[in-house]
Amino acid sequence: MTNGEHAITGADVDWDAAAASFDDEPDHGLRDPDVRRAWASRLRSWLPEPASDVLDLGCGTGSLSLLAAEQGHRVTGVDRSPAMVGVARAKLAGRDAAFLVGDAAAPAVGEERFDVVLVRHVLWALPDPARVLRHWAGLLRPRGRLVLVEGVWGRVSPVGIPADRLTGLLAPLAGQVRVERLSDDEALWGKAVDDERYAVLAGI
Repeated sequence: MTNGEHAITGADVDWDAAAASFDDEPDHGLRDPDVRRAWASRLRSWLPEPASDVLDLGCGTGSLSLLAAEQGHRVTGVDRSPAMVGVARAKLAGRDAAFLVGDAAAPAVGEERFDVVLVRHVLWALPDPARVLRHWAGLLRPRGRLVLVEGVWGRVSPVGIPADRLTGLLAPLAGQVRVERLSDDEALWGKAVDDERYAVLAGI
């Protein structure tokens, strides 16, 4: 491990216990109409024309899955927390969506392939992100894309993955890589933020 890298993962978080209150955060539950609109607009610009097959990894309570389904996409969500998956299934009941309990780093989707792998605030917490990205790229159909929403949080002991590191990891895998800065868009977060938040779109 080099200086500046962190051995932090999500393994020490009780995500089942967090599920009940997870959506209380503005950018998690998307309950505020302005926050919801902001994420829906971004997602519409990031995803291909519907109906495409979207794999939402580390889907949590399914808020982004719901937006994608509302925009006409077929969604498969994966999260390791049964409680989170239970909330997501209820939230998307009746939609063209399926949710699996499993490892976002290596989802058990068999031979199924997708047009988009969508991941928000997950990669930074996984060990060996380079290996994970290779695996995710292999889940895509030709001309598929990775949509990765990440950042660096905290001032004293920052955690996360900087955009330049992530684009470097993607360079051997992707034909096109675009970074979209998100920190200045207060509507996405329901408040002003001063840390690094961004999306990377990578065409494979």
